[in-house]
Amino acid sequence: MHPAFSIIVFTTLSGLGYGLAAVLGLGLLDASTLSVKLAHIGALAMIAAGLLASTLHLGNPQRAWRALSQWRSSWLSREGVMAIASFVPLAVTAWFAIVEGRYLAVAGLAGTLMCGVTVYCSAMIYGSLRSIQAWNTGLTPLCYLLFAAAGGFLLASVAGYSSGSRGPVCAAIAILFVVAAWICKQKWWTRLRTLAPLSTPESATGLGHIGHVRLFERPHVNENYLTREMGFKVARKHALKLSRLAILSGGLAPVLLLLVAILAGGSAAVPAAVLAVFCYALGLVVERWLFFAEARHAVMNYYGG
Repeated sequence: MHPAFSIIVFTTLSGLGYGLAAVLGLGLLDASTLSVKLAHIGALAMIAAGLLASTLHLGNPQRAWRALSQWRSSWLSREGVMAIASFVPLAVTAWFAIVEGRYLAVAGLAGTLMCGVTVYCSAMIYGSLRSIQAWNTGLTPLCYLLFAAAGGFLLASVAGYSSGSRGPVCAAIAILFVVAAWICKQKWWTRLRTLAPLSTPESATGLGHIGHVRLFERPHVNENYLTREMGFKVARKHALKLSRLAILSGGLAPVLLLLVAILAGGSAAVPAAVLAVFCYALGLVVERWLFFAEARHAVMNYYGG
């Protein structure tokens, strides 16, 4: 699949934003401190920026609102509905933290739950597609949820260390989620690279009973939407290198930096936590690029893919 920049930005930013908003909704941090107030603003800003970026991939962005009408059958529509609905408790929680300097448990916990549901709906947009075998697994939504939680606690550790409120606690939990997320992702990659295709040229054409089917000529000479969006390819050796880079940047580096923050403390904690967030974000961008680049759509059977 073609790894569109807007979708990579959407899944990365919204995941980090929902993760941070979910952690803030748990009330672990002191809502009266400046850093936590800024964290609420940052979470809402990342969510909004991510959702806006997703519309750039549409042919007619002005018609994006129509996607909300199919929530009974479409995960895309469910994600849109949940994204809008979740803004209510998130905005209420942010208001009480920013304006009144206190934590409202009812709105906070409701926001945390709705953030998790929204991220799950986002993941199921891809996980429900049987035409893309790599995505069609329960590991896809699990990875999305774990990466969102890891990013949320990483960002919360920055706010915690900045305010002097439970920074080590958030950092320790972040380490657990980062490790769990990349273990899950490694299982996802192992499954992808050992898959036996369910859809083949033989099954696609219905000629498998005769023998091996090979492409004599492409359906057409010029490129079209299908070949541009569904026919992207990345060499296996490059994919392996990029996956290692993603693990090193998004997994190993943040864990080591958070350990430095926990053990060193003091003035070194905040810079270490901030650097951990940047390394994690870089690794996550590479992971999301590979998520799309390595996926193979069944329609490419008709194009010799």
